[in-house]
Order: sequence, then C-alpha cells, then structure tokens
Amino acid sequence: MKRALVTGASGAIGAAICARLAADGLHVIVHANRRLAEAERIAAGIRQAGGAAQAVAFDLTDPARTGQALQELLGAGPVQVLVNNAGIHDDAVLPGMKREQWTRVIDVSLNGFFNVTQPLLLPMMATRWGRIVSISSVAALMGNRGQANYAAAKAGLHGATKSLAIELASRGITVNAVAPGIIAGGMTDGLFDQEAIARLVPMKRVGTPAEVAALVAFLASEHAGYISGQVISINGAMA
Repeated sequence: MKRALVTGASGAIGAAICARLAADGLHVIVHANRRLAEAERIAAGIRQAGGAAQAVAFDLTDPARTGQALQELLGAGPVQVLVNNAGIHDDAVLPGMKREQWTRVIDVSLNGFFNVTQPLLLPMMATRWGRIVSISSVAALMGNRGQANYAAAKAGLHGATKSLAIELASRGITVNAVAPGIIAGGMTDGLFDQEAIARLVPMKRVGTPAEVAALVAFLASEHAGYISGQVISINGAMA
C-alpha cells in the first residue's frame, strides 16, 4: 500500500484530500501543526470508513523538528505521494504590512515546502514512482489586494514545482501544483458574500473541498503519469 502525506490537513481542503486519497487505497498520514486532535479525528474517520490513516503533528517551519518527524515516518517505508497543502493568511496591504507578517506566511508555504519535500525525495526516488502535488492559489496567478505575502509564497511554489518536475522526470515522479479559487470552508468563509462571488466567479458559485480533492487525487494516480511541471487552476472560470 502506497503512503501519502498531506500537510496542513486539519482544514477543510486538507481533510477532503485525505479522505479521497484513502478512498483510493492509500495509507494517509494526516499532518497538523497545533491541531493534532482534529488530525486524529480525521484519521479516525478514515479508519472507521475502512481506510488506513494515522495522524502526526510537527511545525514544518522548524527544519530540525520536521526532519526528525519525517525520519520517524520513513522508518515504516517511503512516502510516495506528498501533498503540500499547508499555508496561512496574514493579510495587509504592503505599505502597512509588518515584516513578521511577510516572513511568517513565506515560512509556512515556501520554506515549509522545502523542509517537508527535500527529506522525502531520495527514498521516493529509490522506488521509481512518486507524486508531489502542492496547493497554490488563484492569488499567485492574479494577485489579490492585501495578499502580497501569500501570493508571493504561492507563486514561489510554481517555480519550485516546475524545476523539481524537470529534476525528477526520469525517476517516475511527477510534480504539479493546483491553484484553487474561492473554495467553501476554512480560510474563505465569511470573506465573500454572494454578490461578490457572482461578480468574481463566472460560474457564480464557490468550489467545494471535494472538487479540489478530486483533482489532487487524479494527479496522484497512475492515470496522471505524463502530467508534470504544471500549475492547474480550479476556480470556476476565473481569468
């Protein structure tokens, strides 16, 4: 059974991804930082439904702690599917943004990507099969007022995704990014009323975590073996 690690999995999108990957037959490692109890609840729900899952907690902005946690996970075998889902908002227009806001958001999304992905690569490469999917955002493609830090962090994932895809192309490992638009649950709740959604989204509705999870699951499957180095939007036809 292949093993999948989903970072930042205690939120709505992360939980949906975990459930979908487990339904597809993977053993899912549900990661959280501070919300271990929620990660445990998600893992327990997967097991109750007949899937295989475990929960783990570590701060992926801490390289030493992350490395230690990953080595413990690798003791049970390679992680062949990695979903870099962890990310945070700390919004402010750039003239009023504090350095801590900039640094913290970059640290989670971009440095966290390195801290988690790099230690897993050699064991994954040894199996000659792997899938890496990073969750980006429409903000990285279009920009968004008050989110220069978030957009920069997620756009950084695009460059890392394309470069890593080239590096791993001969090893049977694909590397892609998914850029959701306005998705129900979690960080977008309360930010957009129906009028704003109708104005911003041609489909005039928000997406669902299950729709994002379905795309991630496809990219993590055998069927997507010739798709790599791509940033794929899922945003209801937003430009």
